[in-house]
Amino acid sequence: MCADRPKHPTLKATFAERAKGASHPLSNYLLRLMELKQSNLCLSADVTSARELLHLADKVGPSIVVLKTHYDILTGWDYHPQTGTGAKLGSLARKHGFLIFEDRKFGDIGHTVQMQYTGGTARIIDWAHIVNVNMVPGKAAVQALAEAAAKWRSRVNYEVKTSVSVGTPVSDVFDEENGAENDEGNGHLGTREMAAPGPYQRDNDGRKGSIVSITTVTQSFEPVDSPRFGSRIDEGDELVLAGIEEPPYERGLLILAQMSSTGNFMNEEYTQACVKAAREHNDFVMGFVSQESLNSSPTDTFLHMTPGCQLPPDGEEENGAVVGDGLGQNYNTPAKLVGLCGTDIIIVGRGIIKAGDPQAEAKRYRDRAWTAYQKRTSQ
Repeated sequence: MCADRPKHPTLKATFAERAKGASHPLSNYLLRLMELKQSNLCLSADVTSARELLHLADKVGPSIVVLKTHYDILTGWDYHPQTGTGAKLGSLARKHGFLIFEDRKFGDIGHTVQMQYTGGTARIIDWAHIVNVNMVPGKAAVQALAEAAAKWRSRVNYEVKTSVSVGTPVSDVFDEENGAENDEGNGHLGTREMAAPGPYQRDNDGRKGSIVSITTVTQSFEPVDSPRFGSRIDEGDELVLAGIEEPPYERGLLILAQMSSTGNFMNEEYTQACVKAAREHNDFVMGFVSQESLNSSPTDTFLHMTPGCQLPPDGEEENGAVVGDGLGQNYNTPAKLVGLCGTDIIIVGRGIIKAGDPQAEAKRYRDRAWTAYQKRTSQ
């Protein structure tokens, strides 16, 4: 834990400074978001129902910059691509300012992980900004996911704009008493051919004709740099966190390079293979899930997210390790992970979810992690 590696420049640089040199558009966005919200907290939303997930994301959203999900442990997940759970998470992400990280840990041959990423009932790629990979099968999985993301991105460069107009057609013949002239440029398509007798036209028996309403639907394709999610859930969905634009539509990958559980088999050789794969695909790999900073080359700009973070009760000393969960999970405090080990974002689950007031506890974690970051960068 926290090996004695040479100190890298990213450890002292601020998030705002690092954003300027980030190799991935999502990394640039996330670093700026962290600076704006003064937060380097990720919530591991390990709840058991989609309803709980959405409620928790809405309540804790103001304190976090990343929401980590496990969609396959949830009951009640709505798979509808436009109005389902994924789309609703996207609405909350825009409203509160956070990215969605589906902790899928892809770990199979390239062809299989591509299908898992882009297909199936969940279509993870449509709603999760970030996913991760367990590189045990080899770095081919990283290449496969990168190719899948690039192909998906090339297909969403255009938005469909739909225009619907409803109106009353204007007849070619008007009552002389109204003195009106027919206007062919009134915007109603096919009025002459489709209209029944207009409001001022009389039938042969002298009665006025009935009013007919015509609905016109037109569609066009417009190029966009940052397409929106596929739908707008409600009026509140138009909200975007003040001070920053919507995230870019690129997708990002984290490589699972180290774990916090006792007895895991991710040795130094495996970890360095992860670093090598990340450098080869730094246009897609944002960084690592790790226990420390793995940046060592002068050109490394990777982000690091670390699970296994827990605070002691408020008011107690915050140094060193915290008792594990008895199931192999080891815990460390924000001061150690951010300040000593150089991680950028702490991942917290049960410490927040199981608290009496998750909203307040999320703020406590955010404040502690941010303080540790400020001390590390001597702010």
